[in-house]
Amino acid sequence: MHGTSRQGVSYLFPSISTSRICIQKNANIQLSVQEGGGIDLLFHTNTESGKTDDLKSDPKINIAFLNPTGEWASISGEAEIVTDREVVRKYYSPTLKAWLGDLEDGTHDGGPEDPRIGVIKVFAKTATYAIATKTMLGRGMEIAKGTVTGSVPNVNKLRELSEDELEECKWSHCFGRRSWTAIGDTD
Repeated sequence: MHGTSRQGVSYLFPSISTSRICIQKNANIQLSVQEGGGIDLLFHTNTESGKTDDLKSDPKINIAFLNPTGEWASISGEAEIVTDREVVRKYYSPTLKAWLGDLEDGTHDGGPEDPRIGVIKVFAKTATYAIATKTMLGRGMEIAKGTVTGSVPNVNKLRELSEDELEECKWSHCFGRRSWTAIGDTD
């Protein structure tokens, strides 16, 4: 992988953990953790929900992230539903109880042993993302200029990462940056 591809991967995946919105098919979900050098994504799930049924019948997935600055990422891959209690306990968060509730039956209590709690593990295959190249004011000026002149506003830089690029970084753990900011990005 050449340097700019490695930079592209290193800008994308560390920053998606700061995103407030993640959309998967027809459900909003919260990113729990990143593995595989930050490339594989894990989400908590209610195993009795429609989204787990959908993923069992078709594991192909596309998830999208949007951060507060308007930068976005779209990641395609395959998902696996993990119900192994050791894995669930490893990534369990007490806030899950608020989303699942306590059914007061001694089993379905929203705790780490609640059989409704599982993990969706997404194995990323490709990614496309946009890095803001201007401040909010600069983007506004570009849009105004485009409106007047008919030119396309230059408000972000799009990057695409192939399966090969993601796999190489997964095993070499090539992350160093913690944002999508394109400092030093020459591609």
